[in-house]
Amino acid sequence: MREEKAQDLLERTRIFAEETLKLCNDLPRGAEVGLLKRQLLRAATSVGANYRAARRARSRKDFVAKLSLVEEEADECVYWFDLLKTLRVSPPNELRFLRSEADQLVAIIVAYKKTALRKGL
Repeated sequence: MREEKAQDLLERTRIFAEETLKLCNDLPRGAEVGLLKRQLLRAATSVGANYRAARRARSRKDFVAKLSLVEEEADECVYWFDLLKTLRVSPPNELRFLRSEADQLVAIIVAYKKTALRKGL
């Protein structure tokens, strides 16, 4: 992966976490929503943290394993965004944007993993 793309993705995952934090901060209080907020915040902030860890991987195998964590956390965000949509407790435009961003992050990470695997572990 070229350094410029890696830096762009690093920034993108940070912004994703920040925007998710803002969305969650604006959600109403309540037991059900509170549970979703905690899970979503954990997953959304893990995307960037795990991507940072992947960039420091010691080997290609380690890189792919760490990218798998990024993929898993981003995909989990999609699930939590879908549940929030079902509950209708957040602004639809913000939710649509963040869900789309999570989907795009999953697709990018899957492509990076495929490239790394094609180059051989």
